[in-house]
Amino acid sequence: MTRAELQALVRTIPDFPKPGILFRDITTLLIDGRGFAAAVDALVMRARPHEVTLVAAIEARGFLFGAAVARALGVGVLPVRKAGKLPGPRVGIDYALEYGTDRLEIHEGAVRPGDRALLLDDLIATGGTALATTRLLREAGAEVPAALFAIDLPDLGGADLLRAEGVAVDSLMVFPGH
Repeated sequence: MTRAELQALVRTIPDFPKPGILFRDITTLLIDGRGFAAAVDALVMRARPHEVTLVAAIEARGFLFGAAVARALGVGVLPVRKAGKLPGPRVGIDYALEYGTDRLEIHEGAVRPGDRALLLDDLIATGGTALATTRLLREAGAEVPAALFAIDLPDLGGADLLRAEGVAVDSLMVFPGH
C-alpha cells in the first residue's frame, strides 16, 4: 500500500478532544486487515536496519503495533505503561504535560544492559511521552537507536525533540496541523 492509501484509512475527527484539534483516529486503519498488515510490514521494514533487541511499545495504541512488529522481528515487546498499571517492582519517570505531570513505568529488570530498544507508538505529536520513554529506557540501560510511529504531526515538533536526543525518527504517514 502507498502512503496515500494508508492515510486514506485514517479518520480525522475535528474538535476532539477539544475545539481546534484534528484528532487522527487510527482505529479505522486497524480494522482494515489489509491496511493494518501493510502498516505493520512497513514498520518492520523501517525497524530492521536498527538491529534492535526489544520493542518498547507505549500505552495504549502503541501496544497494537509494537506487539506485531516485535513478533515479526523475533524480539520481545516491552509495555511502557502509565503509573499504577504494572504489578511488582518497577522503575519509572515523571514528565511534564501541558497541564500537570504524568508518569511512565516499566518492570524493574525488563531491560538488560546493552539492549537496543526500538521505541514504537501510533502517533508522535508534541513528543513529551516519547521523550520520557527514551529517557526511561536509557536510565534502565538500553540504547534507543530509533523511534517509529504510524503518524507524525510535524507541526507539533515531537519528532524533532527526539532527533535532538540522537534518536532516528521515522513514520508511515505525516499529517499537517494538530
